Amino acid sequence: MCKIFAGQDPARYEQITRRLRLNGQSTSIRLERAFWVIMDELAETQGMTTPGFMSKLHSEVLELHGEPKNFASLLRCCCLVHLETSSVGPERLMAAE
Repeated sequence: MCKIFAGQDPARYEQITRRLRLNGQSTSIRLERAFWVIMDELAETQGMTTPGFMSKLHSEVLELHGEPKNFASLLRCCCLVHLETSSVGPERLMAAE
């Protein structure tokens, strides 16, 4: 079992930092490459840019719960929710992006 996890391409978990604006505030977000791929796909399905999608998400979280303590963690969990609620096959999850 561990070979499935340990054997994945290291490029999948390489951390990538992107600079963007969240509701007018300049910031940087660091996520693993695999999460950026999913965030880009989520934004595209909503007809938005990734920064635009993240800004909208951030605004909605502010309204519901106030400022998130760790926005990058929230984004990772959004990716998990997306995978849990979509029909994504195991080959897609293990694919190197």
